[in-house]
Amino acid sequence: MKTTLLAAAVMAAITLAAGAPARAQDSQSPGFKETVKEDARTVGHAVADGAKTVGHAVADTSRKVGHEVADTSRKVGHEVAEKTAPARDTVRDDSKKAGAAIAHGAKAVGSGVKSGAEKTKDAVTGKSDAPKSDQKSDH
Repeated sequence: MKTTLLAAAVMAAITLAAGAPARAQDSQSPGFKETVKEDARTVGHAVADGAKTVGHAVADTSRKVGHEVADTSRKVGHEVAEKTAPARDTVRDDSKKAGAAIAHGAKAVGSGVKSGAEKTKDAVTGKSDAPKSDQKSDH
């Protein structure tokens, strides 16, 4: 119905626009010009109202489709989250285990380096009870 109304309004505007100049030349009555103006104004308003109605219908339909897409997307997202939860939990647990193993390995390496550094220091400096000033150097 909206499309029919819009088409009728457009056809009326075209008819008025095409017929007005021919009639205006035939009759010079001042009332005729006002009638044409009023008819044109009426047609213009009808076209504007029809366009407004169609625009609102398009907006309403677009909004409904947008909500349907959002709802479907939300459902799919939740399904994916539910299906991937076990894998996500496994990755999280494995990551914790790997992190703990790396920390333990780093601590063991650090203790080994510290022990090796102490042994090296003791070997270089020597373990004697005599003060350093009594020792002779070969320099």
